[in-house]
Amino acid sequence: MDKSMVEKATVLVVDDTPENIDVLAGVLRDLYKVKVARNGEIALKITRSPSPPDLILLDVMMDGIDGYEVCRQLKEDHSTRHIPIIFVTAKIAQEDEVKGFELGAVDYISKPISPAIVLSRVKTHLALYNQNRELDRKVLEKTQEISDNQLKVVQRLGRAAEYKDNETGMHVIRMSHYTYVLALATGMSEKDAETLRVAAPMHDVGKIGIPDSILQKQGKLDEDEWQVMLTHAEIGAEILGDDSSEMLSIARTVALSHHEKWDGSGYPYGLKGEAIPMVGRIVAIADVFDALTSIRPYKQAWSVDEALGLLKEESGRHFDPSLVTLFIACIDDILEIKSKFQG
Repeated sequence: MDKSMVEKATVLVVDDTPENIDVLAGVLRDLYKVKVARNGEIALKITRSPSPPDLILLDVMMDGIDGYEVCRQLKEDHSTRHIPIIFVTAKIAQEDEVKGFELGAVDYISKPISPAIVLSRVKTHLALYNQNRELDRKVLEKTQEISDNQLKVVQRLGRAAEYKDNETGMHVIRMSHYTYVLALATGMSEKDAETLRVAAPMHDVGKIGIPDSILQKQGKLDEDEWQVMLTHAEIGAEILGDDSSEMLSIARTVALSHHEKWDGSGYPYGLKGEAIPMVGRIVAIADVFDALTSIRPYKQAWSVDEALGLLKEESGRHFDPSLVTLFIACIDDILEIKSKFQG
Protein backbone atom coordinates (compact mmCIF):
# COMPACT_ATOMS: atom_id res chain seq x y z
CA MET A 1 0.00 0.00 0.00
CA ASP A 2 1.12 3.56 -0.70
CA LYS A 3 2.69 4.93 2.47
CA SER A 4 0.74 8.17 2.21
CA MET A 5 -2.50 6.21 2.17
CA VAL A 6 -1.44 4.28 5.31
CA GLU A 7 -0.55 7.49 7.12
CA LYS A 8 -3.95 8.98 6.34
CA ALA A 9 -5.92 5.95 7.50
CA THR A 10 -7.81 6.23 10.79
CA VAL A 11 -8.04 3.30 13.18
CA LEU A 12 -10.58 3.28 16.02
CA VAL A 13 -9.48 1.33 19.10
CA VAL A 14 -12.37 0.22 21.32
CA ASP A 15 -11.67 -1.26 24.75
CA ASP A 16 -12.98 -0.61 28.25
CA THR A 17 -9.54 -1.10 29.80
CA PRO A 18 -7.36 2.03 29.52
CA GLU A 19 -4.13 0.00 29.63
CA ASN A 20 -5.21 -2.01 26.57
CA ILE A 21 -6.04 1.16 24.68
CA ASP A 22 -2.63 2.61 25.55
CA VAL A 23 -0.84 -0.50 24.27
CA LEU A 24 -2.71 -0.61 20.94
CA ALA A 25 -2.50 3.15 20.42
CA GLY A 26 1.25 2.99 21.06
CA VAL A 27 1.65 0.28 18.42
CA LEU A 28 -0.41 2.12 15.79
CA ARG A 29 0.15 5.83 16.19
CA ASP A 30 3.39 6.07 14.19
CA LEU A 31 1.61 4.84 11.06
CA TYR A 32 -2.05 5.72 11.57
CA LYS A 33 -4.33 8.34 13.00
CA VAL A 34 -5.75 6.71 16.12
CA LYS A 35 -9.13 7.36 17.73
CA VAL A 36 -10.18 5.66 20.96
CA ALA A 37 -13.44 4.69 22.63
CA ARG A 38 -13.79 3.21 26.12
CA ASN A 39 -17.20 1.63 25.59
CA GLY A 40 -19.54 0.47 22.85
CA GLU A 41 -21.79 3.53 22.98
CA ILE A 42 -18.88 5.90 22.28
CA ALA A 43 -17.61 3.59 19.53
CA LEU A 44 -20.99 3.73 17.76
CA LYS A 45 -21.09 7.53 18.07
CA ILE A 46 -17.58 7.96 16.63
CA THR A 47 -18.20 5.52 13.78
CA ARG A 48 -21.46 7.24 12.82
CA SER A 49 -19.88 10.70 12.89
CA PRO A 50 -19.09 12.70 9.73
CA SER A 51 -15.48 11.44 10.00
CA PRO A 52 -15.74 7.67 10.54
CA PRO A 53 -12.68 5.44 10.96
CA ASP A 54 -11.25 3.34 8.17
CA LEU A 55 -10.90 0.29 10.43
CA ILE A 56 -11.98 -0.71 13.95
CA LEU A 57 -10.08 -2.77 16.51
CA LEU A 58 -12.87 -3.92 18.80
CA ASP A 59 -12.76 -5.60 22.21
CA VAL A 60 -15.44 -8.25 22.76
CA MET A 61 -15.97 -8.30 26.53
CA MET A 62 -17.03 -4.81 27.60
CA ASP A 63 -19.50 -3.46 30.12
CA GLY A 64 -22.74 -2.18 28.61
CA ILE A 65 -22.83 -2.89 24.89
CA ASP A 66 -20.32 -5.64 24.16
CA GLY A 67 -18.25 -5.95 21.00
CA TYR A 68 -20.61 -8.38 19.31
CA GLU A 69 -23.51 -5.94 19.67
CA VAL A 70 -21.40 -3.02 18.41
CA CYS A 71 -20.44 -5.10 15.38
CA ARG A 72 -24.03 -6.16 14.75
CA GLN A 73 -25.32 -2.58 14.83
CA LEU A 74 -22.58 -1.27 12.56
CA LYS A 75 -23.08 -4.04 10.01
CA GLU A 76 -26.84 -3.44 9.92
CA ASP A 77 -26.29 0.27 9.24
CA HIS A 78 -25.82 0.93 5.51
CA SER A 79 -23.53 3.89 6.21
CA THR A 80 -21.08 1.91 8.37
CA ARG A 81 -21.36 -1.72 7.22
CA HIS A 82 -18.38 -1.39 4.89
CA ILE A 83 -15.89 -0.54 7.69
CA PRO A 84 -13.68 -3.56 8.51
CA ILE A 85 -13.85 -4.73 12.13
CA ILE A 86 -11.13 -6.81 13.80
CA PHE A 87 -11.98 -8.29 17.18
CA VAL A 88 -9.18 -8.01 19.74
CA THR A 89 -9.94 -10.38 22.59
CA ALA A 90 -8.77 -13.07 24.97
CA LYS A 91 -12.06 -14.87 24.27
CA ILE A 92 -10.96 -16.84 21.25
CA ALA A 93 -12.81 -20.17 21.40
CA GLN A 94 -13.91 -21.54 18.03
CA GLU A 95 -17.57 -20.76 18.65
CA ASP A 96 -16.64 -17.16 19.50
CA GLU A 97 -14.73 -16.78 16.24
CA VAL A 98 -17.64 -18.22 14.28
CA LYS A 99 -20.05 -15.81 15.97
CA GLY A 100 -17.81 -12.85 15.17
CA PHE A 101 -17.40 -13.78 11.52
CA GLU A 102 -21.15 -14.36 11.18
CA LEU A 103 -21.72 -10.83 12.49
CA GLY A 104 -19.37 -9.46 9.81
CA ALA A 105 -15.94 -9.15 11.46
CA VAL A 106 -12.98 -9.66 9.12
CA ASP A 107 -10.45 -11.04 11.61
CA TYR A 108 -9.48 -11.83 15.20
CA ILE A 109 -6.39 -10.81 17.16
CA SER A 110 -5.81 -12.55 20.47
CA LYS A 111 -4.71 -10.94 23.73
CA PRO A 112 -2.07 -10.37 24.86
CA ILE A 113 -1.32 -8.76 21.52
CA SER A 114 1.79 -9.09 19.39
CA PRO A 115 2.65 -5.66 17.90
CA ALA A 116 3.90 -7.28 14.69
CA ILE A 117 0.65 -9.22 14.24
CA VAL A 118 -1.46 -6.14 14.96
CA LEU A 119 0.41 -4.07 12.36
CA SER A 120 0.30 -6.88 9.80
CA ARG A 121 -3.43 -7.51 10.18
CA VAL A 122 -4.29 -3.81 10.14
CA LYS A 123 -2.16 -3.23 7.03
CA THR A 124 -3.70 -6.20 5.25
CA HIS A 125 -7.32 -5.29 5.96
CA LEU A 126 -6.83 -1.60 5.18
CA ALA A 127 -5.33 -2.64 1.82
CA LEU A 128 -8.33 -4.87 1.13
CA TYR A 129 -10.67 -2.08 2.24
CA ASN A 130 -9.06 0.41 -0.13
CA GLN A 131 -9.12 -2.09 -2.97
CA ASN A 132 -12.82 -2.71 -2.37
CA ARG A 133 -13.55 1.03 -2.30
CA GLU A 134 -11.70 1.50 -5.58
CA LEU A 135 -13.58 -1.43 -7.09
CA ASP A 136 -16.90 0.01 -5.89
CA ARG A 137 -15.95 3.37 -7.42
CA LYS A 138 -15.16 1.76 -10.77
CA VAL A 139 -18.37 -0.28 -10.70
CA LEU A 140 -20.40 2.84 -9.90
CA GLU A 141 -18.64 4.74 -12.67
CA LYS A 142 -19.31 1.96 -15.19
CA THR A 143 -22.92 1.63 -14.02
CA GLN A 144 -23.41 5.36 -14.53
CA GLU A 145 -21.85 5.12 -17.98
CA ILE A 146 -24.24 2.30 -18.91
CA SER A 147 -27.17 4.29 -17.50
CA ASP A 148 -26.14 7.38 -19.48
CA ASN A 149 -25.81 5.35 -22.68
CA GLN A 150 -29.18 3.70 -22.04
CA LEU A 151 -30.78 7.12 -21.61
CA LYS A 152 -29.27 8.32 -24.89
CA VAL A 153 -30.67 5.28 -26.72
CA VAL A 154 -34.07 5.86 -25.12
CA GLN A 155 -34.08 9.53 -26.12
CA ARG A 156 -33.11 8.65 -29.68
CA LEU A 157 -35.87 6.06 -29.83
CA GLY A 158 -38.26 8.77 -28.72
CA ARG A 159 -36.84 11.10 -31.35
CA ALA A 160 -37.48 8.47 -34.02
CA ALA A 161 -41.18 8.72 -33.28
CA GLU A 162 -40.98 12.53 -33.24
CA TYR A 163 -39.51 12.66 -36.74
CA LYS A 164 -42.49 10.67 -37.94
CA ASP A 165 -44.88 13.09 -36.24
CA ASN A 166 -43.32 16.48 -37.00
CA GLU A 167 -42.43 16.98 -33.34
CA THR A 168 -39.56 19.25 -32.27
CA GLY A 169 -36.34 17.70 -31.01
CA MET A 170 -36.63 18.90 -27.41
CA HIS A 171 -40.19 17.71 -26.81
CA VAL A 172 -39.29 14.36 -25.22
CA ILE A 173 -36.60 15.96 -23.08
CA ARG A 174 -38.90 18.68 -21.74
CA MET A 175 -41.86 16.43 -21.12
CA SER A 176 -39.69 13.82 -19.40
CA HIS A 177 -38.38 16.47 -16.99
CA TYR A 178 -41.94 17.72 -16.37
CA THR A 179 -42.83 14.11 -15.63
CA TYR A 180 -40.02 13.89 -13.06
CA VAL A 181 -41.16 17.03 -11.25
CA LEU A 182 -44.78 15.90 -11.12
CA ALA A 183 -43.83 12.39 -10.01
CA LEU A 184 -41.86 13.78 -7.07
CA ALA A 185 -44.80 16.01 -6.18
CA THR A 186 -47.00 12.92 -5.83
CA GLY A 187 -44.62 11.53 -3.20
CA MET A 188 -42.87 9.11 -5.54
CA SER A 189 -39.29 8.29 -4.47
CA GLU A 190 -36.42 9.95 -6.33
CA LYS A 191 -35.35 6.57 -7.70
CA ASP A 192 -38.80 5.77 -9.09
CA ALA A 193 -39.28 9.31 -10.40
CA GLU A 194 -35.93 9.10 -12.19
CA THR A 195 -36.85 5.74 -13.72
CA LEU A 196 -40.08 7.29 -15.00
CA ARG A 197 -38.16 10.27 -16.38
CA VAL A 198 -35.93 7.91 -18.37
CA ALA A 199 -38.92 5.87 -19.60
CA ALA A 200 -41.20 8.79 -20.53
CA PRO A 201 -39.54 9.69 -23.87
CA MET A 202 -40.81 6.41 -25.32
CA HIS A 203 -44.48 7.25 -24.71
CA ASP A 204 -45.27 7.62 -28.42
CA VAL A 205 -42.70 5.21 -29.87
CA GLY A 206 -45.57 3.27 -31.46
CA LYS A 207 -46.02 6.08 -33.97
CA ILE A 208 -43.10 4.52 -35.83
CA GLY A 209 -45.66 1.96 -37.01
CA ILE A 210 -48.22 4.49 -38.26
CA PRO A 211 -48.14 5.43 -41.98
CA ASP A 212 -46.77 8.89 -42.79
CA SER A 213 -49.92 9.66 -44.76
CA ILE A 214 -51.85 9.58 -41.48
CA LEU A 215 -49.29 11.06 -39.11
CA GLN A 216 -48.48 14.00 -41.36
CA LYS A 217 -51.93 14.70 -42.71
CA GLN A 218 -52.70 18.41 -42.40
CA GLY A 219 -56.47 18.07 -42.16
CA LYS A 220 -58.71 16.11 -39.82
CA LEU A 221 -58.38 12.34 -39.89
CA ASP A 222 -61.34 10.38 -41.21
CA GLU A 223 -62.78 7.54 -39.15
CA ASP A 224 -60.66 4.82 -40.77
CA GLU A 225 -57.49 6.87 -40.40
CA TRP A 226 -58.32 7.61 -36.76
CA GLN A 227 -58.77 3.93 -36.01
CA VAL A 228 -55.28 3.30 -37.41
CA MET A 229 -53.89 6.15 -35.32
CA LEU A 230 -55.39 4.64 -32.17
CA THR A 231 -53.25 1.54 -32.63
CA HIS A 232 -49.99 3.38 -31.92
CA ALA A 233 -50.32 2.84 -28.17
CA GLU A 234 -50.45 -0.93 -28.60
CA ILE A 235 -47.75 -0.85 -31.27
CA GLY A 236 -45.54 0.99 -28.78
CA ALA A 237 -46.15 -1.71 -26.19
CA GLU A 238 -45.21 -4.37 -28.73
CA ILE A 239 -42.00 -2.53 -29.64
CA LEU A 240 -41.00 -2.23 -25.99
CA GLY A 241 -41.94 -5.85 -25.31
CA ASP A 242 -42.42 -7.72 -22.07
CA ASP A 243 -38.95 -7.04 -20.67
CA SER A 244 -37.63 -7.67 -17.16
CA SER A 245 -36.01 -4.22 -17.13
CA GLU A 246 -37.87 -1.97 -14.70
CA MET A 247 -37.39 1.02 -16.96
CA LEU A 248 -38.67 -0.74 -20.10
CA SER A 249 -41.57 -2.20 -18.16
CA ILE A 250 -42.60 1.29 -17.04
CA ALA A 251 -42.08 2.61 -20.58
CA ARG A 252 -44.45 -0.08 -21.86
CA THR A 253 -47.06 0.88 -19.26
CA VAL A 254 -46.71 4.54 -20.20
CA ALA A 255 -47.04 3.79 -23.92
CA LEU A 256 -50.26 1.87 -23.27
CA SER A 257 -51.86 4.24 -20.76
CA HIS A 258 -50.93 7.87 -21.44
CA HIS A 259 -53.86 8.30 -23.86
CA GLU A 260 -56.38 6.94 -21.36
CA LYS A 261 -58.66 9.60 -19.84
CA TRP A 262 -59.88 10.06 -16.29
CA ASP A 263 -63.53 9.82 -17.37
CA GLY A 264 -62.97 6.58 -19.32
CA SER A 265 -63.18 8.07 -22.81
CA GLY A 266 -59.54 7.47 -23.74
CA TYR A 267 -57.80 4.63 -25.54
CA PRO A 268 -56.77 1.86 -26.11
CA TYR A 269 -58.75 0.23 -23.28
CA GLY A 270 -61.09 2.94 -22.02
CA LEU A 271 -59.68 2.75 -18.50
CA LYS A 272 -61.22 5.11 -15.96
CA GLY A 273 -59.98 6.98 -12.89
CA GLU A 274 -57.44 5.21 -10.73
CA ALA A 275 -57.63 2.14 -12.97
CA ILE A 276 -55.28 4.12 -15.21
CA PRO A 277 -51.71 3.51 -14.02
CA MET A 278 -50.29 6.49 -12.14
CA VAL A 279 -47.32 6.74 -14.52
CA GLY A 280 -49.69 7.08 -17.48
CA ARG A 281 -51.71 9.79 -15.75
CA ILE A 282 -48.54 11.73 -14.95
CA VAL A 283 -47.13 11.50 -18.47
CA ALA A 284 -50.47 12.52 -19.99
CA ILE A 285 -50.34 15.90 -18.27
CA ALA A 286 -46.65 16.49 -19.01
CA ASP A 287 -47.08 15.51 -22.66
CA VAL A 288 -50.16 17.64 -23.32
CA PHE A 289 -48.77 20.70 -21.53
CA ASP A 290 -45.58 20.63 -23.60
CA ALA A 291 -47.48 19.99 -26.84
CA LEU A 292 -49.79 22.95 -26.17
CA THR A 293 -46.99 25.38 -25.28
CA SER A 294 -44.76 24.41 -28.23
CA ILE A 295 -44.84 25.57 -31.83
CA ARG A 296 -45.90 22.91 -34.34
CA PRO A 297 -46.08 23.12 -38.13
CA TYR A 298 -49.86 23.15 -37.83
CA LYS A 299 -50.26 25.58 -34.88
CA GLN A 300 -48.76 28.39 -32.83
CA ALA A 301 -47.65 27.82 -29.26
CA TRP A 302 -50.28 28.46 -26.60
CA SER A 303 -49.40 30.72 -23.71
CA VAL A 304 -48.70 29.08 -20.36
CA ASP A 305 -51.91 30.54 -18.95
CA GLU A 306 -53.92 29.15 -21.85
CA ALA A 307 -52.37 25.71 -21.40
CA LEU A 308 -53.00 25.71 -17.66
CA GLY A 309 -56.55 26.84 -18.38
CA LEU A 310 -57.09 23.77 -20.55
CA LEU A 311 -55.64 21.49 -17.86
CA LYS A 312 -58.10 22.96 -15.35
CA GLU A 313 -60.98 22.66 -17.82
CA GLU A 314 -60.14 19.01 -18.50
CA SER A 315 -59.51 18.19 -14.84
CA GLY A 316 -61.82 15.32 -13.97
CA ARG A 317 -62.46 14.56 -17.63
CA HIS A 318 -59.17 14.04 -19.44
CA PHE A 319 -56.83 14.40 -16.47
CA ASP A 320 -56.56 13.22 -12.87
CA PRO A 321 -57.78 16.25 -10.84
CA SER A 322 -55.26 15.78 -8.04
CA LEU A 323 -52.39 15.66 -10.54
CA VAL A 324 -53.57 18.82 -12.28
CA THR A 325 -53.51 20.60 -8.91
CA LEU A 326 -49.99 19.34 -8.18
CA PHE A 327 -48.76 20.27 -11.67
CA ILE A 328 -50.02 23.83 -11.30
CA ALA A 329 -48.39 24.04 -7.86
CA CYS A 330 -45.07 23.07 -9.50
CA ILE A 331 -45.37 25.57 -12.33
CA ASP A 332 -42.24 27.54 -11.36
CA ASP A 333 -40.12 24.39 -11.70
CA ILE A 334 -41.92 23.50 -14.93
CA LEU A 335 -41.23 26.90 -16.47
CA GLU A 336 -37.57 26.71 -15.46
CA ILE A 337 -37.30 23.42 -17.38
CA LYS A 338 -39.17 24.90 -20.34
CA SER A 339 -36.73 27.79 -20.49
CA LYS A 340 -33.68 25.57 -20.15
CA PHE A 341 -34.66 23.16 -22.94
CA GLN A 342 -35.84 25.46 -25.72
CA GLY A 343 -35.84 24.33 -29.33
